[in-house]
Amino acid sequence: MLVRLAKAFFMDEISTGLPAPETYELFDDVILLSDGQIVYEGAREDVHHFFVYMGFKCPERKGIVYFLQEVTSKNDQNQNTESRTWSFFRACFAREWLLMKRSSFVYIFKTTQITIMATIALTVFLRMEMKAGTMADSSKFLGALFFSLINAMFNVMKELAMTVFRLHVFFKQRDSLFYPAWAFSLPIGVLRVPISVMESGLWIVLTYYSIGFAPSPARFFKQFQAFIGVHQMALSLFRFIAAAGRTQVIANTLGSFTLLLVFVQGGFVVAKDGIQDWMIWGYYISPMMYGQNAIAIDEFLSERWNT
Repeated sequence: MLVRLAKAFFMDEISTGLPAPETYELFDDVILLSDGQIVYEGAREDVHHFFVYMGFKCPERKGIVYFLQEVTSKNDQNQNTESRTWSFFRACFAREWLLMKRSSFVYIFKTTQITIMATIALTVFLRMEMKAGTMADSSKFLGALFFSLINAMFNVMKELAMTVFRLHVFFKQRDSLFYPAWAFSLPIGVLRVPISVMESGLWIVLTYYSIGFAPSPARFFKQFQAFIGVHQMALSLFRFIAAAGRTQVIANTLGSFTLLLVFVQGGFVVAKDGIQDWMIWGYYISPMMYGQNAIAIDEFLSERWNT
């Protein structure tokens, strides 16, 4: 850890049991930490008087260094500390939130991209030129749904590069037993839920009624829920691919190949009945199939298609 180019080292208790009284007398100022909290900060000459005033008494024939160690140990025992599990999660959550704020440009850019693509989609599939109720009309609506699904999946490919970028930090800190793997991954998943809600909501608001899907608030929210699920699935999928590839080149190759399988085996490019028996397993493991069926059932079970 020390053989690195760093501007500062934060060394917790690096001198425990080492500083002799002669060494302590060389200090000008003292910062005393206990359980992550500053319990004293000031001149070295005043530290003894401060703790005596606070009710701590230095034992006879004991030096000031021993006295300060006793003070911190007693303070640790008296404080109600949080569990290690919560501390792991809170620390990783705070770091992930900081990284998201530093990468705000990426999320703003992707939001702008969604707005542009949604505008293109609603002009291509404009409701004034799309009628409902016949088999011929249904293919247009199904195409609009498939196009929306593709955008929901492609829009989260940024997660692949962002995950690969931070993997080396994770492996180094995990191998040093800083925290378990779940403490690193869980905050990422939790903080991506609002992103899924925002991006899916933006797409649905701009396209649902302008394209002319079933005019029902219940079906509107069902499609919204389906897109949130697809978005979360795609985020998890690309994070998994990044973790499996570990490098940018391998992860991008695996990502492109996985998307090819997901699209081809999803039941739209090739119908379920057209898939060979030895490849039908690809249909049932394709997450896009479940998303496509969800939004298609939501739309085509409405009364206007009941002919």
